[in-house]
Amino acid sequence: MQDRTTPSRRTVLAATAAAAVTASGASALTLAPTPAFADSRSRIEQLISRMSLEEKVGQLFVMRVYGHSATAPDPADADANLREIGVRNAAELIRRYHVGGIIFFAWAHNTRDPQQIAGLSNGIQRAGLEQVTPIPLLISTDQEHGVVARVGRPATLMPGAMALGAGGSRADAREAARIAGAELAATGINQNYAPVADVNVNPANPVIGIRSFGADPDAVAGLVAAQVKGYQSAGITATAKHFPGHGDTMSDSHHALPTIEHTREQWDELDAPPFRAAIAAGVGSIMTAHIVVPSLDPSEDPATLSHPIVTGILREELGYDGVVVTDALDMAGVRQRYADDRVPVLALKAGCDQLLNPPKLDVAWNAVIGAVRSGELTERRLDESLMRILLLKARLGLLRHPFVSPRGVVRTVGARAHLTAADRIAGRTTTLLLNEKGLLPLSRRSHPRVLVVGADPASPSGTTGPPTAIIARAFTELGFTAAALPTGITPTGANVDEAVAAATGVDVVVVATYNLTADSPQRTLVFRLAETGVPVVTVAVRNPYDVAQLTGSGITASLAAYGWTDVEVRAAVRVMAGSARPEGTLPVPVPHAEDPAQVLYPTGYGMAY
Repeated sequence: MQDRTTPSRRTVLAATAAAAVTASGASALTLAPTPAFADSRSRIEQLISRMSLEEKVGQLFVMRVYGHSATAPDPADADANLREIGVRNAAELIRRYHVGGIIFFAWAHNTRDPQQIAGLSNGIQRAGLEQVTPIPLLISTDQEHGVVARVGRPATLMPGAMALGAGGSRADAREAARIAGAELAATGINQNYAPVADVNVNPANPVIGIRSFGADPDAVAGLVAAQVKGYQSAGITATAKHFPGHGDTMSDSHHALPTIEHTREQWDELDAPPFRAAIAAGVGSIMTAHIVVPSLDPSEDPATLSHPIVTGILREELGYDGVVVTDALDMAGVRQRYADDRVPVLALKAGCDQLLNPPKLDVAWNAVIGAVRSGELTERRLDESLMRILLLKARLGLLRHPFVSPRGVVRTVGARAHLTAADRIAGRTTTLLLNEKGLLPLSRRSHPRVLVVGADPASPSGTTGPPTAIIARAFTELGFTAAALPTGITPTGANVDEAVAAATGVDVVVVATYNLTADSPQRTLVFRLAETGVPVVTVAVRNPYDVAQLTGSGITASLAAYGWTDVEVRAAVRVMAGSARPEGTLPVPVPHAEDPAQVLYPTGYGMAY
């Protein structure tokens, strides 16, 4: 175990932070240089000059760790850490590898509740300050909201990106990010891997979809910039992802290496605008994608490892000098062409700064050290990334005060005003696509009995839903008599028969659909229910393309909710029940199911009443 820091080194850190705070003058990040800010750079240069090679390399890594506590995780989590990392807890991870950041996941048991998260964050920062060179950590997570949310209730859960795209309000997008950022900051999370800047022009995209604001580059750019400003006004750094743009892939980079065939001109028109907007908004970090774009780099290396893309385009053409973080290095998309000991070295050579979540930290850490000692990488190259990372920490105020207070958690996380804002923003996102015979809005007099069936996908945060129960409860609260009968994403014949039998005697059936395909058993469920003669209303709780698979089904009405967390499905119920009007419009076109070249519902479509 290393000795604790000497007072003189703590004084250096405090002075560095003070200069950075003086330069920024506010919690919002800025990339504009000032004389005071130049002084903070010189102080950070002094700090870097005192760091060992091992410390420098460690600062470049952002790593997962199991457990709810930095020093006393549950035994099962300690065992998992020993198996995967060779340490028992976060504090040991920091002492051994000097990592500059830690990423929180729900599945790693990092995010049980807000007070626990704050305690874990404080324990991590305490461990960072107990090193020979005391440096606080960037604590990150993927809190995109909607389909990707690591922190759940009682934190405020906002509508996801495509729902905000349907609402079309930059003010709403900024407010949602400001609230989300304030709650993350209260728990000690200071780097959010959001917003998604990918333009989802491919309905078959298996990994982006509703994580994107939409298919129009200019609209997406405006919402991305709004969210960057919202997050960073709350004192955390936003991360625009996934550069150079993951919106037109047919495969998921978690499991494969996708190729995007856009020409350079198409990339400039379709993919680049949101990243340009994020940079103009002062985004603190940008995440790379594990995708191949031959028009940008003929070598067909994944963008994360591509010098022409990261340095040539992002750094030099777009002028970005902030922190570049890789997407997770344990994903298949970055591991297909190179071994795990080459990937982190190549990412640094490409121009990346932070190396996120390698599959084996010891292999990656030692590979970078070896590359420096062999001359493949220079310490000067490491120092460039260290400067960006430490300046970001200074701008966030971490070098001055990295800890959070329990009082701040209570005051901020899940505040009544935040929850009210979430419902208000969600109320402007639901899109009405079909309304035969003016069935909607439903009347308690003519359609008092409601049966809710369909898919109950797992909660993104583990704390919401199930959606069919939430829909039924919301109808009940509005004066209807409602019951839920979940039938699943892949309903069996018995599930379908049960739902059809339950439809007898009700006035309307609401079906939650989830990514329908031509051969989906969900589609069979909808057709069979429509054959009963009872009015059927479908609510797409993921991608809005489901309605295209239901042509000729006999359904009476169809809506897109763009997500299945409580805030999104409650908003859809208010629209169906007439307590709110449908205000959302499609942020993506919905193509015909049998002829994808033909548009069934265009971007901007949405019915009203």
